[in-house]
Amino acid sequence: MRLWPVLLGAAAAVAMAGPAVAGDFSAAVTRLAETEVKLWINHPTIIDAVRAQNIQHARLSTEDILRLDQRWRAETISPSKPMIQALMANALSSFLMQKKQASKGLYTEIFVMDNKGLNVGQSDITSDYWQGDEAKWQKTFQVGPNAMLIETMKRDRSTHVLQCQLSLPVADPVTGEVIGAITVGIDVSKLPR
Repeated sequence: MRLWPVLLGAAAAVAMAGPAVAGDFSAAVTRLAETEVKLWINHPTIIDAVRAQNIQHARLSTEDILRLDQRWRAETISPSKPMIQALMANALSSFLMQKKQASKGLYTEIFVMDNKGLNVGQSDITSDYWQGDEAKWQKTFQVGPNAMLIETMKRDRSTHVLQCQLSLPVADPVTGEVIGAITVGIDVSKLPR
């Protein structure tokens, strides 16, 4: 019975530290974005892949996008995955896999989206193909080249890792025009302090 006051006191201390931890977390993710991620999102592998897919998908209708997304979702639970395998085998996905591996666990996933919110390349298979209906695309691509979205920390159900997602617009280095977006999953426990 004497343990309860200690546990309640510890819980209260954690609750009171919440805003400070949240502020440190956001500042650490912003530093990571500024000092690392923004340095490699202008890599020709990313820019060229997004430009090419924007041209390829220029005439897609909303119905076409939804159909592609449904196909992707169906493939995630199917033994046959031609659409997923093609995307995972492209040069951009290989580049993103290398970035994830080089981060030594800091990055939990990385994916790049085109000007419609469709995945162009990714380090890991996502649950859906279309991100255009989500904040990660809407609050970056639609906002402009200086946008940044840091989503709240969540514990991943499968890995049990406390992580967040950092999303940034991908801008054409020549014109400055926003051509896509990138989302980087971050293991919060590995953030540089």
